[in-house]
Amino acid sequence: MNRLISICAFMALVAGLCAQQPFEPVTETFCYEDNEPAPVHPVPSRRQLMWQETEFYAFFHFGMNTCTDAEWGNGGEAEAMYAPSMLPDPKQWLAAVREAGMRGGIAVAKHHDGFCLWPTATTSHSVVNAGNAQGRATNIPAAFAAAARELGMKYGFYVSPWDLSSSYWGDATGRYVDSLFLPQCLELARYGSDQFEMWFDGATGSDHPGFYGGANTSRAIAVPATYYDIPNLLDTIHKIAPNCVIWGLGDEARWIGNEEGWAGETNWAMGDGESGDINGWKWRAGESDAKATDRGWFWHEGEKPKPAEELFRMYLETVGRNATFILNFPPDISGRLPEADVAVLKELGSLLSLRLGSDKAITAHSITASETRPRGRSRDYAVSNLTDGDKDTYWATSDTTLSATITLEWERPQTLTYLMLMEYIRLGQRIKRFSVETSMDGRSWQRRAEGSTTTVGYKRILPLCGNTSQPKPVEAKYLRVTIDDARGCPTLHTLSVF
Repeated sequence: MNRLISICAFMALVAGLCAQQPFEPVTETFCYEDNEPAPVHPVPSRRQLMWQETEFYAFFHFGMNTCTDAEWGNGGEAEAMYAPSMLPDPKQWLAAVREAGMRGGIAVAKHHDGFCLWPTATTSHSVVNAGNAQGRATNIPAAFAAAARELGMKYGFYVSPWDLSSSYWGDATGRYVDSLFLPQCLELARYGSDQFEMWFDGATGSDHPGFYGGANTSRAIAVPATYYDIPNLLDTIHKIAPNCVIWGLGDEARWIGNEEGWAGETNWAMGDGESGDINGWKWRAGESDAKATDRGWFWHEGEKPKPAEELFRMYLETVGRNATFILNFPPDISGRLPEADVAVLKELGSLLSLRLGSDKAITAHSITASETRPRGRSRDYAVSNLTDGDKDTYWATSDTTLSATITLEWERPQTLTYLMLMEYIRLGQRIKRFSVETSMDGRSWQRRAEGSTTTVGYKRILPLCGNTSQPKPVEAKYLRVTIDDARGCPTLHTLSVF
Protein backbone atom coordinates (compact mmCIF):
# COMPACT_ATOMS: atom_id res chain seq x y z
CA MET A 1 0.00 0.00 0.00
CA ASN A 2 2.83 2.40 0.91
CA ARG A 3 4.57 1.64 -2.43
CA LEU A 4 1.34 2.53 -4.32
CA ILE A 5 1.07 5.83 -2.44
CA SER A 6 4.70 6.66 -3.26
CA ILE A 7 4.17 5.99 -7.00
CA CYS A 8 1.03 8.12 -7.05
CA ALA A 9 2.81 10.95 -5.25
CA PHE A 10 5.71 10.84 -7.73
CA MET A 11 3.32 10.97 -10.70
CA ALA A 12 1.50 13.94 -9.21
CA LEU A 13 4.81 15.75 -8.72
CA VAL A 14 5.84 15.15 -12.34
CA ALA A 15 2.44 16.36 -13.60
CA GLY A 16 2.77 19.51 -11.54
CA LEU A 17 6.23 20.27 -12.85
CA CYS A 18 5.14 19.72 -16.45
CA ALA A 19 2.21 22.12 -15.97
CA GLN A 20 4.60 24.84 -14.74
CA GLN A 21 7.18 24.48 -17.56
CA PRO A 22 6.54 25.67 -21.14
CA PHE A 23 6.88 22.93 -23.78
CA GLU A 24 10.14 23.14 -25.78
CA PRO A 25 10.80 20.83 -28.76
CA VAL A 26 14.11 18.93 -28.67
CA THR A 27 16.17 18.40 -31.83
CA GLU A 28 17.14 14.74 -31.96
CA THR A 29 20.42 13.62 -33.57
CA PHE A 30 20.04 10.26 -35.28
CA CYS A 31 22.84 7.70 -35.08
CA TYR A 32 22.81 7.08 -38.85
CA GLU A 33 22.41 10.63 -40.14
CA ASP A 34 25.41 9.98 -42.45
CA ASN A 35 23.61 6.94 -43.90
CA GLU A 36 26.64 4.74 -43.17
CA PRO A 37 26.18 1.01 -43.67
CA ALA A 38 25.68 -0.99 -40.50
CA PRO A 39 28.76 -3.03 -39.47
CA VAL A 40 28.97 -6.65 -40.53
CA HIS A 41 30.46 -8.30 -37.48
CA PRO A 42 33.04 -9.05 -36.34
CA VAL A 43 34.98 -5.83 -36.84
CA PRO A 44 38.58 -4.99 -35.85
CA SER A 45 39.45 -2.94 -32.82
CA ARG A 46 41.41 0.26 -33.35
CA ARG A 47 44.53 -1.58 -32.19
CA GLN A 48 43.97 -4.43 -34.65
CA LEU A 49 43.32 -2.03 -37.52
CA MET A 50 46.53 -0.09 -36.84
CA TRP A 51 48.43 -3.38 -36.69
CA GLN A 52 47.12 -4.55 -40.05
CA GLU A 53 47.98 -1.19 -41.62
CA THR A 54 51.63 -1.96 -40.80
CA GLU A 55 51.37 -4.63 -43.55
CA PHE A 56 55.05 -5.56 -44.05
CA TYR A 57 57.67 -5.72 -41.32
CA ALA A 58 60.80 -7.59 -40.32
CA PHE A 59 61.72 -10.30 -37.86
CA PHE A 60 65.19 -10.21 -36.31
CA HIS A 61 66.33 -13.43 -34.63
CA PHE A 62 69.52 -12.69 -32.74
CA GLY A 63 70.87 -13.88 -29.40
CA MET A 64 72.55 -16.80 -27.68
CA ASN A 65 71.80 -19.09 -30.65
CA THR A 66 73.70 -16.71 -32.95
CA CYS A 67 76.82 -17.28 -30.88
CA THR A 68 76.37 -21.05 -30.48
CA ASP A 69 75.29 -21.77 -34.08
CA ALA A 70 72.01 -23.29 -32.92
CA GLU A 71 68.32 -22.87 -33.68
CA TRP A 72 67.01 -24.01 -30.30
CA GLY A 73 69.34 -24.00 -27.35
CA ASN A 74 68.50 -26.14 -24.31
CA GLY A 75 68.71 -23.35 -21.74
CA GLY A 76 71.88 -24.65 -20.11
CA GLU A 77 74.28 -22.52 -22.17
CA ALA A 78 76.75 -20.61 -20.01
CA GLU A 79 76.01 -16.89 -20.10
CA ALA A 80 79.60 -16.23 -21.22
CA MET A 81 78.86 -18.00 -24.49
CA TYR A 82 76.96 -14.89 -25.57
CA ALA A 83 79.85 -12.87 -26.99
CA PRO A 84 79.06 -10.91 -30.18
CA SER A 85 82.13 -9.62 -32.01
CA MET A 86 80.71 -6.07 -32.02
CA LEU A 87 78.00 -4.18 -30.17
CA PRO A 88 74.71 -5.15 -31.91
CA ASP A 89 73.37 -2.35 -34.12
CA PRO A 90 69.55 -2.44 -34.42
CA LYS A 91 69.58 0.85 -36.33
CA GLN A 92 71.46 -0.90 -39.15
CA TRP A 93 68.85 -3.67 -39.15
CA LEU A 94 65.91 -1.32 -39.39
CA ALA A 95 67.49 1.02 -41.92
CA ALA A 96 68.15 -1.95 -44.20
CA VAL A 97 64.60 -3.33 -44.07
CA ARG A 98 63.14 0.15 -44.54
CA GLU A 99 64.83 0.13 -47.96
CA ALA A 100 62.59 -2.84 -48.81
CA GLY A 101 59.44 -0.90 -47.95
CA MET A 102 58.97 -2.45 -44.51
CA ARG A 103 57.25 -0.28 -41.92
CA GLY A 104 58.68 -1.80 -38.76
CA GLY A 105 60.21 -4.81 -37.09
CA ILE A 106 60.05 -7.31 -34.23
CA ALA A 107 63.29 -8.08 -32.38
CA VAL A 108 63.84 -11.24 -30.36
CA ALA A 109 64.37 -10.26 -26.73
CA LYS A 110 64.24 -13.81 -25.31
CA HIS A 111 64.10 -17.08 -27.21
CA HIS A 112 63.25 -20.55 -25.87
CA ASP A 113 66.69 -20.88 -24.25
CA GLY A 114 65.62 -18.20 -21.76
CA PHE A 115 68.64 -15.94 -22.30
CA CYS A 116 67.51 -12.32 -21.95
CA LEU A 117 69.00 -9.72 -24.28
CA TRP A 118 68.50 -6.93 -21.78
CA PRO A 119 69.61 -6.43 -18.16
CA THR A 120 66.54 -7.95 -16.55
CA ALA A 121 65.86 -8.06 -12.83
CA THR A 122 64.27 -11.50 -13.13
CA THR A 123 67.25 -13.79 -13.82
CA SER A 124 71.02 -13.90 -14.04
CA HIS A 125 70.68 -15.71 -17.37
CA SER A 126 71.09 -12.47 -19.32
CA VAL A 127 73.51 -10.08 -20.99
CA VAL A 128 74.69 -8.92 -17.55
CA ASN A 129 76.89 -12.03 -17.44
CA ALA A 130 77.87 -12.12 -21.13
CA GLY A 131 81.32 -13.23 -22.21
CA ASN A 132 82.72 -9.92 -23.47
CA ALA A 133 82.25 -6.17 -23.19
CA GLN A 134 80.07 -5.94 -26.28
CA GLY A 135 77.81 -8.63 -24.89
CA ARG A 136 77.52 -6.99 -21.50
CA ALA A 137 76.70 -3.64 -23.14
CA THR A 138 73.85 -5.21 -25.14
CA ASN A 139 70.34 -3.96 -24.51
CA ILE A 140 68.31 -4.97 -27.54
CA PRO A 141 64.93 -3.57 -26.38
CA ALA A 142 66.36 -0.14 -25.56
CA ALA A 143 68.48 0.14 -28.71
CA PHE A 144 65.78 -1.27 -30.98
CA ALA A 145 63.06 1.05 -29.69
CA ALA A 146 65.33 4.09 -29.98
CA ALA A 147 66.36 3.20 -33.53
CA ALA A 148 62.76 2.64 -34.63
CA ARG A 149 61.65 6.00 -33.31
CA GLU A 150 64.59 7.74 -34.98
CA LEU A 151 63.78 6.10 -38.32
CA GLY A 152 60.02 6.62 -38.03
CA MET A 153 59.24 2.91 -37.91
CA LYS A 154 57.05 0.68 -35.78
CA TYR A 155 58.62 -1.79 -33.37
CA GLY A 156 57.90 -4.62 -30.98
CA PHE A 157 59.54 -7.55 -29.19
CA TYR A 158 59.46 -11.34 -29.34
CA VAL A 159 59.55 -12.98 -25.92
CA SER A 160 59.27 -16.75 -25.65
CA PRO A 161 56.82 -17.94 -22.98
CA TRP A 162 58.63 -21.27 -23.03
CA ASP A 163 61.84 -21.03 -21.00
CA LEU A 164 64.18 -24.02 -21.13
CA SER A 165 66.51 -22.45 -18.58
CA SER A 166 64.05 -22.03 -15.71
CA SER A 167 63.59 -24.71 -13.08
CA TYR A 168 60.11 -23.29 -12.51
CA TRP A 169 58.81 -23.66 -16.04
CA GLY A 170 56.00 -26.21 -16.34
CA ASP A 171 55.38 -26.71 -12.64
CA ALA A 172 51.94 -26.18 -11.12
CA THR A 173 52.93 -23.61 -8.51
CA GLY A 174 52.72 -20.54 -10.75
CA ARG A 175 56.23 -19.46 -9.71
CA TYR A 176 57.48 -19.22 -13.30
CA VAL A 177 54.66 -16.94 -14.43
CA ASP A 178 54.69 -14.79 -11.28
CA SER A 179 58.44 -14.42 -10.85
CA LEU A 180 59.75 -14.54 -14.43
CA PHE A 181 57.31 -14.43 -17.31
CA LEU A 182 54.91 -11.64 -16.31
CA PRO A 183 57.69 -9.45 -14.84
CA GLN A 184 59.75 -9.91 -18.03
CA CYS A 185 56.80 -8.90 -20.20
CA LEU A 186 56.24 -5.90 -17.97
CA GLU A 187 59.88 -4.86 -18.29
CA LEU A 188 59.66 -5.11 -22.09
CA ALA A 189 56.38 -3.18 -22.23
CA ARG A 190 58.05 -0.33 -20.34
CA TYR A 191 60.67 0.06 -23.07
CA GLY A 192 57.99 1.90 -25.03
CA SER A 193 54.26 2.60 -24.78
CA ASP A 194 54.24 3.03 -28.59
CA GLN A 195 54.95 -0.65 -29.37
CA PHE A 196 52.72 -2.10 -32.10
CA GLU A 197 53.15 -5.83 -31.39
CA MET A 198 54.45 -8.21 -28.73
CA TRP A 199 55.15 -11.63 -30.20
CA PHE A 200 54.58 -14.78 -28.16
CA ASP A 201 55.64 -18.05 -29.73
CA GLY A 202 53.14 -20.87 -29.46
CA ALA A 203 55.62 -23.49 -28.23
CA THR A 204 54.28 -25.34 -25.17
CA GLY A 205 57.06 -27.79 -24.47
CA SER A 206 57.83 -30.97 -26.35
CA ASP A 207 60.25 -33.86 -26.62
CA HIS A 208 63.00 -31.26 -26.98
CA PRO A 209 65.08 -31.78 -23.79
CA GLY A 210 65.56 -28.75 -21.57
CA PHE A 211 68.05 -27.77 -18.91
CA TYR A 212 65.33 -26.51 -16.57
CA GLY A 213 67.76 -25.49 -13.87
CA GLY A 214 69.64 -28.78 -14.06
CA ALA A 215 66.69 -31.17 -14.32
CA ASN A 216 67.66 -32.04 -17.92
CA THR A 217 64.30 -33.43 -18.89
CA SER A 218 61.35 -32.85 -21.21
CA ARG A 219 58.31 -30.92 -20.04
CA ALA A 220 55.02 -29.71 -21.49
CA ILE A 221 51.99 -27.69 -20.45
CA ALA A 222 48.41 -28.44 -21.43
CA VAL A 223 46.52 -25.11 -21.56
CA PRO A 224 48.81 -22.13 -22.26
CA ALA A 225 46.08 -19.50 -21.78
CA THR A 226 45.53 -20.72 -18.22
CA TYR A 227 49.15 -21.48 -17.37
CA TYR A 228 50.43 -18.08 -18.53
CA ASP A 229 47.52 -16.14 -16.96
CA ILE A 230 46.68 -14.52 -20.30
CA PRO A 231 43.84 -12.20 -19.11
CA ASN A 232 46.21 -10.61 -16.61
CA LEU A 233 48.97 -10.44 -19.25
CA LEU A 234 46.73 -8.65 -21.75
CA ASP A 235 45.43 -6.19 -19.21
CA THR A 236 48.92 -5.38 -17.91
CA ILE A 237 50.48 -4.77 -21.32
CA HIS A 238 47.55 -2.85 -22.79
CA LYS A 239 47.54 -0.44 -19.86
CA ILE A 240 51.13 0.50 -20.72
CA ALA A 241 51.05 0.08 -24.51
CA PRO A 242 47.42 0.49 -25.61
CA ASN A 243 48.13 0.00 -29.33
CA CYS A 244 50.23 -3.14 -28.88
CA VAL A 245 48.66 -6.26 -30.43
CA ILE A 246 49.49 -9.39 -28.47
CA TRP A 247 50.31 -11.97 -31.12
CA GLY A 248 49.88 -15.67 -30.39
CA LEU A 249 48.77 -15.96 -26.79
CA GLY A 250 46.67 -12.80 -26.92
CA ASP A 251 44.42 -14.08 -29.71
CA GLU A 252 44.30 -10.61 -31.29
CA ALA A 253 45.83 -11.95 -34.51
CA ARG A 254 46.45 -15.44 -35.82
CA TRP A 255 49.30 -17.44 -37.30
CA ILE A 256 48.52 -17.93 -40.97
CA GLY A 257 49.26 -21.66 -40.73
CA ASN A 258 52.64 -22.01 -42.44
CA GLU A 259 56.12 -20.50 -42.38
CA GLU A 260 56.48 -20.36 -46.17
CA GLY A 261 55.22 -16.85 -46.89
CA TRP A 262 51.74 -17.43 -48.30
CA ALA A 263 48.11 -17.04 -47.30
CA GLY A 264 45.04 -18.60 -48.88
CA GLU A 265 43.57 -16.97 -51.98
CA THR A 266 40.39 -17.03 -49.92
CA ASN A 267 41.34 -15.44 -46.63
CA TRP A 268 38.87 -14.27 -44.01
CA ALA A 269 40.04 -12.16 -41.08
CA MET A 270 38.23 -14.59 -38.79
CA GLY A 271 38.88 -18.23 -37.98
CA ASP A 272 42.19 -20.09 -38.32
CA GLY A 273 44.86 -21.09 -40.78
CA GLU A 274 45.56 -19.97 -44.32
CA SER A 275 41.95 -19.24 -45.27
CA GLY A 276 40.17 -18.31 -42.04
CA ASP A 277 36.45 -18.90 -41.63
CA ILE A 278 33.56 -16.78 -42.90
CA ASN A 279 31.57 -17.89 -39.84
CA GLY A 280 34.25 -16.98 -37.30
CA TRP A 281 32.89 -14.84 -34.48
CA LYS A 282 36.12 -13.00 -33.58
CA TRP A 283 38.38 -10.72 -35.63
CA ARG A 284 41.71 -12.55 -36.01
CA ALA A 285 43.51 -11.32 -39.10
CA GLY A 286 46.42 -13.50 -40.22
CA GLU A 287 50.14 -12.88 -39.95
CA SER A 288 52.51 -14.83 -42.21
CA ASP A 289 56.03 -15.39 -40.87
CA ALA A 290 58.78 -16.58 -43.22
CA LYS A 291 62.55 -16.84 -43.49
CA ALA A 292 64.33 -14.62 -46.00
CA THR A 293 67.45 -16.79 -45.92
CA ASP A 294 68.12 -20.41 -46.89
CA ARG A 295 69.02 -21.72 -43.42
CA GLY A 296 67.30 -21.19 -40.09
CA TRP A 297 65.66 -18.36 -38.19
CA PHE A 298 69.01 -17.54 -36.61
CA TRP A 299 72.14 -16.72 -38.60
CA HIS A 300 74.44 -19.56 -39.64
CA GLU A 301 77.78 -19.41 -41.43
CA GLY A 302 77.40 -19.80 -45.19
CA GLU A 303 73.72 -18.91 -45.43
CA LYS A 304 72.39 -16.91 -48.37
CA PRO A 305 69.36 -14.66 -48.79
CA LYS A 306 66.56 -15.79 -51.04
CA PRO A 307 66.30 -13.92 -54.36
CA ALA A 308 64.37 -10.65 -54.39
CA GLU A 309 61.95 -12.09 -56.95
CA GLU A 310 61.01 -14.89 -54.55
CA LEU A 311 60.47 -12.42 -51.72
CA PHE A 312 58.32 -10.26 -53.99
CA ARG A 313 56.14 -13.28 -54.76
CA MET A 314 55.77 -13.88 -51.02
CA TYR A 315 54.66 -10.28 -50.62
CA LEU A 316 51.95 -10.75 -53.24
CA GLU A 317 50.78 -13.95 -51.55
CA THR A 318 50.62 -12.47 -48.04
CA VAL A 319 50.02 -8.71 -47.97
CA GLY A 320 48.25 -9.17 -51.30
CA ARG A 321 45.95 -11.78 -49.74
CA ASN A 322 44.67 -9.99 -46.64
CA ALA A 323 47.53 -10.94 -44.29
CA THR A 324 50.45 -9.13 -42.75
CA PHE A 325 53.95 -10.31 -43.64
CA ILE A 326 56.79 -10.60 -41.11
CA LEU A 327 59.99 -11.55 -42.94
CA ASN A 328 63.01 -12.77 -41.00
CA PHE A 329 66.51 -11.38 -41.61
CA PRO A 330 68.94 -12.67 -38.93
CA PRO A 331 71.89 -10.49 -37.84
CA ASP A 332 75.24 -12.29 -37.79
CA ILE A 333 77.81 -12.67 -34.98
CA SER A 334 78.77 -8.99 -35.35
CA GLY A 335 75.21 -7.93 -34.55
CA ARG A 336 74.67 -6.64 -38.09
CA LEU A 337 72.81 -7.80 -41.18
CA PRO A 338 75.21 -9.31 -43.74
CA GLU A 339 75.88 -7.22 -46.84
CA ALA A 340 74.22 -9.83 -49.08
CA ASP A 341 70.99 -9.42 -47.11
CA VAL A 342 71.21 -5.64 -47.29
CA ALA A 343 71.63 -5.81 -51.08
CA VAL A 344 68.60 -8.10 -51.50
CA LEU A 345 66.50 -5.81 -49.33
CA LYS A 346 67.37 -2.85 -51.51
CA GLU A 347 66.51 -4.85 -54.64
CA LEU A 348 63.18 -5.92 -53.15
CA GLY A 349 62.35 -2.30 -52.39
CA SER A 350 63.10 -1.39 -55.99
CA LEU A 351 60.79 -4.16 -57.27
CA LEU A 352 57.93 -3.00 -55.03
CA SER A 353 58.37 0.60 -56.08
CA LEU A 354 58.67 -0.24 -59.78
CA ARG A 355 55.76 -2.67 -59.93
CA LEU A 356 53.34 -1.24 -57.35
CA GLY A 357 54.37 2.39 -57.17
CA SER A 358 52.52 4.10 -60.03
CA ASP A 359 48.73 3.87 -59.81
CA LYS A 360 47.10 4.05 -63.22
CA ALA A 361 43.59 4.17 -61.75
CA ILE A 362 44.05 7.84 -60.90
CA THR A 363 44.81 8.59 -64.56
CA ALA A 364 41.66 6.89 -65.86
CA HIS A 365 39.41 9.04 -68.06
CA SER A 366 36.41 7.86 -66.06
CA ILE A 367 35.45 5.57 -63.19
CA THR A 368 31.80 4.58 -62.84
CA ALA A 369 29.75 2.26 -60.65
CA SER A 370 26.49 0.47 -61.33
CA GLU A 371 25.17 1.78 -58.03
CA THR A 372 26.22 4.27 -55.37
CA ARG A 373 24.77 4.59 -51.89
CA PRO A 374 22.82 7.83 -51.27
CA ARG A 375 24.92 10.40 -49.44
CA GLY A 376 24.34 11.28 -45.82
CA ARG A 377 24.51 14.56 -44.00
CA SER A 378 28.31 14.87 -44.05
CA ARG A 379 29.52 11.80 -45.95
CA ASP A 380 29.12 10.63 -49.51
CA TYR A 381 29.87 7.23 -51.05
CA ALA A 382 30.87 8.35 -54.54
CA VAL A 383 32.91 5.98 -56.69
CA SER A 384 35.55 8.74 -56.93
CA ASN A 385 36.43 7.92 -53.32
CA LEU A 386 38.21 4.84 -54.64
CA THR A 387 40.98 6.92 -56.22
CA ASP A 388 41.26 9.91 -53.86
CA GLY A 389 44.09 8.39 -51.77
CA ASP A 390 42.08 8.74 -48.55
CA LYS A 391 41.55 5.55 -46.51
CA ASP A 392 38.74 7.22 -44.55
CA THR A 393 36.46 7.75 -47.56
CA TYR A 394 34.84 4.86 -49.37
CA TRP A 395 32.38 3.75 -52.01
CA ALA A 396 29.36 1.68 -51.00
CA THR A 397 26.04 0.45 -52.34
CA SER A 398 22.60 0.53 -50.75
CA ASP A 399 21.88 -1.92 -47.95
CA THR A 400 20.02 -4.48 -50.06
CA THR A 401 22.53 -4.49 -52.93
CA LEU A 402 25.11 -7.26 -52.59
CA SER A 403 26.50 -7.13 -56.13
CA ALA A 404 27.75 -4.22 -58.21
CA THR A 405 30.11 -3.29 -61.01
CA ILE A 406 32.91 -0.71 -61.16
CA THR A 407 34.35 0.23 -64.54
CA LEU A 408 37.49 2.20 -65.41
CA GLU A 409 38.11 3.66 -68.86
CA TRP A 410 41.29 5.23 -70.21
CA GLU A 411 41.52 7.43 -73.28
CA ARG A 412 44.29 5.22 -74.70
CA PRO A 413 45.16 1.55 -74.19
CA GLN A 414 47.19 0.82 -71.05
CA THR A 415 49.69 -1.84 -70.04
CA LEU A 416 48.23 -3.32 -66.83
CA THR A 417 49.71 -6.00 -64.58
CA TYR A 418 48.17 -5.78 -61.09
CA LEU A 419 44.82 -4.84 -59.55
CA MET A 420 44.62 -3.81 -55.89
CA LEU A 421 41.38 -3.62 -53.87
CA MET A 422 40.94 -2.54 -50.24
CA GLU A 423 37.74 -2.94 -48.23
CA TYR A 424 36.67 -0.46 -45.58
CA ILE A 425 37.16 -3.10 -42.91
CA ARG A 426 36.20 -0.83 -40.03
CA LEU A 427 32.70 -2.00 -40.93
CA GLY A 428 33.77 -5.64 -41.33
CA GLN A 429 35.00 -7.89 -44.12
CA ARG A 430 32.21 -8.32 -46.65
CA ILE A 431 33.13 -9.41 -50.18
CA LYS A 432 32.72 -13.15 -50.79
CA ARG A 433 33.28 -13.34 -54.53
CA PHE A 434 34.22 -10.96 -57.35
CA SER A 435 35.48 -11.06 -60.92
CA VAL A 436 37.82 -8.95 -63.07
CA GLU A 437 37.61 -8.31 -66.79
CA THR A 438 39.42 -6.15 -69.35
CA SER A 439 38.44 -4.88 -72.75
CA MET A 440 39.82 -2.84 -75.61
CA ASP A 441 36.46 -1.58 -76.91
CA GLY A 442 34.05 -1.71 -73.95
CA ARG A 443 31.93 -4.39 -75.64
CA SER A 444 34.03 -7.53 -75.79
CA TRP A 445 35.40 -8.53 -72.36
CA GLN A 446 38.05 -11.03 -71.29
CA ARG A 447 38.05 -12.60 -67.83
CA ARG A 448 41.25 -12.07 -65.81
CA ALA A 449 42.74 -13.72 -62.70
CA GLU A 450 40.27 -16.57 -62.98
CA GLY A 451 39.85 -18.84 -59.98
CA SER A 452 41.45 -16.49 -57.46
CA THR A 453 38.81 -13.78 -57.05
CA THR A 454 37.08 -14.62 -53.78
CA THR A 455 37.80 -12.52 -50.69
CA VAL A 456 39.31 -9.02 -50.52
CA GLY A 457 39.57 -7.88 -46.89
CA TYR A 458 42.12 -5.27 -45.85
CA LYS A 459 44.06 -5.61 -49.11
CA ARG A 460 43.99 -7.82 -52.19
CA ILE A 461 46.61 -7.59 -54.96
CA LEU A 462 45.93 -9.67 -58.05
CA PRO A 463 48.20 -10.25 -61.04
CA LEU A 464 45.76 -9.93 -63.91
CA CYS A 465 47.34 -12.94 -65.60
CA GLY A 466 46.57 -14.98 -62.48
CA ASN A 467 50.17 -16.10 -61.85
CA THR A 468 52.05 -14.64 -58.86
CA SER A 469 55.32 -16.31 -59.85
CA GLN A 470 55.49 -14.83 -63.34
CA PRO A 471 53.09 -11.88 -63.60
CA LYS A 472 52.56 -10.80 -67.21
CA PRO A 473 50.97 -7.53 -68.35
CA VAL A 474 47.82 -7.21 -70.43
CA GLU A 475 46.79 -4.44 -72.79
CA ALA A 476 43.43 -2.83 -72.09
CA LYS A 477 41.45 0.37 -72.44
CA TYR A 478 38.78 -0.73 -69.97
CA LEU A 479 38.90 -2.64 -66.68
CA ARG A 480 35.79 -3.90 -64.93
CA VAL A 481 35.45 -5.27 -61.39
CA THR A 482 32.20 -7.05 -60.60
CA ILE A 483 31.37 -7.84 -56.99
CA ASP A 484 29.26 -10.96 -57.30
CA ASP A 485 28.33 -11.60 -53.67
CA ALA A 486 28.95 -10.12 -50.22
CA ARG A 487 27.97 -10.57 -46.57
CA GLY A 488 26.51 -7.07 -46.59
CA CYS A 489 26.49 -4.14 -48.98
CA PRO A 490 30.09 -3.93 -50.31
CA THR A 491 32.40 -1.14 -49.16
CA LEU A 492 35.74 -0.32 -50.83
CA HIS A 493 38.02 2.57 -50.00
CA THR A 494 40.72 1.99 -52.66
CA LEU A 495 40.97 0.58 -56.16
CA SER A 496 44.40 0.79 -57.78
CA VAL A 497 45.81 -0.54 -61.04
CA PHE A 498 49.52 -0.97 -61.76
